Amino acid sequence: MGNRKRPPEISRGYNHQKLEFQRNVLRWLIDNIGWRFLANIDTVEGVENLPATGAAILMINHIAFIDPIVVLGNLPRNIVPLAKSEVFWIPVWGIFPWLWQVIPVRRQELDRKALQLALDVLAAGEIILVAPDGTRRPAMAQGKEGVAYLAYKSGAPVIPVAIEGTRGYPRFPRGHGPGAQIKLGKPFRFKRLSKRPSREQLRQMTDEALYLLAGMLPEHRRGYYSDLSKATHEYLVT
Repeated sequence: MGNRKRPPEISRGYNHQKLEFQRNVLRWLIDNIGWRFLANIDTVEGVENLPATGAAILMINHIAFIDPIVVLGNLPRNIVPLAKSEVFWIPVWGIFPWLWQVIPVRRQELDRKALQLALDVLAAGEIILVAPDGTRRPAMAQGKEGVAYLAYKSGAPVIPVAIEGTRGYPRFPRGHGPGAQIKLGKPFRFKRLSKRPSREQLRQMTDEALYLLAGMLPEHRRGYYSDLSKATHEYLVT
């Protein structure tokens, strides 16, 4: 980023309540202004699978830039996404992650600081949003192990969230074509082991989780996880 300042960091001892008013104002703007310009929303299913209180991890497929906004703007609780650090520097749009205190992730490396910040948010009983692909794609790639690490370390449930219909958004004007569809699957956790999981175990945990998500998607979105017969369930507790 040259000489630019780094994105803001969520401090240790994270207290979501201090941000509630600020985030609720932003949500009002999304609800009352954003959807008039950004995207049509067709359906939101499975909201009953989102816990009313306590920590959780939303795990999404990522097909368009707007996906995290579509999810956090249409669920009843405030959600803290993890996002590539570059989004903080997008003109105009970049003010949103600054104000929301999105967790910045440096994608070119194993970002331990971002993982710790995510664990701090979960420890505060809040919800984070993760796209294991690491970037938007028309079909799923093999996911990174961070989602399994965060879920195992925190003990928080993982909720797979299937997204469809966001390609081409945001549009100006929004238009009248098909809108976004969001579907939340049933939550699951990973089995507790007698010792810290190895990298190979985290790899399998991640793939098992993403096969669940792939099963919620149309075939052309499954990508790396197209063959659902390869799915295992050794580490999943549903």
